[in-house]
Amino acid sequence: MKDIDSHKFACVIAQFLDDKLAKDITILNISNVSSLADYFVIVTGDSTPQVKALMETTKEKVKSTFSRLPVRQENDTKNRWNLLDYGDVVVHILHKDERETYAIEKFWNHAYSILEDEWRETAKEYSEYNK
Repeated sequence: MKDIDSHKFACVIAQFLDDKLAKDITILNISNVSSLADYFVIVTGDSTPQVKALMETTKEKVKSTFSRLPVRQENDTKNRWNLLDYGDVVVHILHKDERETYAIEKFWNHAYSILEDEWRETAKEYSEYNK
């Protein structure tokens, strides 16, 4: 298993999701405001099949790259909100309607948001398109 810290792990997950065309990628550092995890990675899928595909891809890429499986995995009955909990990083993959409805970022507005340039730079070695 490659040993990386939770910041880089969150950035790499965001990169994996970006490579698969996830939209509105947000990384929140919640370590100072919650004991749930260190980071949330929140992304949007345009359709229910894309939400499911993003979840499956994330699980596969994290397993093959880091030999890690989610500690917990949840989804709603219509498969429009998937959650992958890796302990230090929790990934939320939502259909665009659910993303607007639940507004996770507003609830966690006191958390620090990682800028896109930062996560892209941190994870660039893991991008399918930067090799």
